[in-house]
Amino acid sequence: MDTNTSKKAQQNEPIVTHIYTADPSAHVFEGKLYIYPSHDIDHDGPTNDNGDQYAMEDYHVLSMESADAPVVDHGEALHIKDVPWASQQMWAPDAAFKNDTYYLYFPARDKDGVFRIGVATSASPIGPFKAEENYMEGSFSIDPAVYVDEDGQSYMYFGGLWGGQLEKWQTGAYKPEAEGPAVNEPALGPQVAQLSDDMLSFQTAPMEILIVDENGAPIPAGDEERRYFEGPWMHKYECKYYLSYSTGTTHKLVYAVGDHPEGPFVFKGTFLTPVLGWTTHHSIVEYQDKWYLFYHDASLSGGVDHKRSVKFTELHYNEDGTIQLIEPYKE
Repeated sequence: MDTNTSKKAQQNEPIVTHIYTADPSAHVFEGKLYIYPSHDIDHDGPTNDNGDQYAMEDYHVLSMESADAPVVDHGEALHIKDVPWASQQMWAPDAAFKNDTYYLYFPARDKDGVFRIGVATSASPIGPFKAEENYMEGSFSIDPAVYVDEDGQSYMYFGGLWGGQLEKWQTGAYKPEAEGPAVNEPALGPQVAQLSDDMLSFQTAPMEILIVDENGAPIPAGDEERRYFEGPWMHKYECKYYLSYSTGTTHKLVYAVGDHPEGPFVFKGTFLTPVLGWTTHHSIVEYQDKWYLFYHDASLSGGVDHKRSVKFTELHYNEDGTIQLIEPYKE
């Protein structure tokens, strides 16, 4: 059943308050703004670096007809009980449209506790979505983000450290005891793979994206102000590709710019200062001739890391293509 919040959306305020939401992926489909968040469960379990507190089980789809319209919750679009291969923790999702079909991409732990990425399909942007029998072959880790380029080629970006297990795949196989690079070595980048025309499988093997500084040197693992941690997002602005992501431990959203969707990308800076709560995760979308940043924080729950709320705010570019810093907590 659709749930209307009955009040107009306001920037930098929770867009829905009847459930906890996080990790918003925003897209324009059929002339309307659709948001695909994760759905945080209201529980009081333990918190740890493995992310056990993030025990999400399903996805809801939200929509807005304008930036100041009421937000509609279209209800449950997919539940983990309907995903044959998954066991727990349906984390940050994304969606895409191609072939007259809507695709919902999502990470979850398989029966062995290893994070994989699945895909589900629907004829409608609000679902319900039907999951494929198995996870996408060759997929691993978390935070899928799919970008459909102007030439029709689609790319999936993914990967997250720590609970997201990215560092455990450095050999191409899952090594449960593996650790990340030394602080002076190049940081692990997100993975990218071209998707097949049917959007259900990888057309190319995942490859690591290179993120470099202004001198062309790889960002080192010890540079926690700039190095990749999780939450990749791809968008295009004036013929340039913008890879944005979370720095994790330093709680920033940052971005790098390149000439090709597979990189390399040159680090440019921070565009969102730390929010309340440990995680930060976002999407960037153009809608009705303005650009918007969708993000989350833990303000609605009083700062509980795993009870988060999606917010949004307008995003602005400078004339040189850099993104203006957003400081939502600045008085």
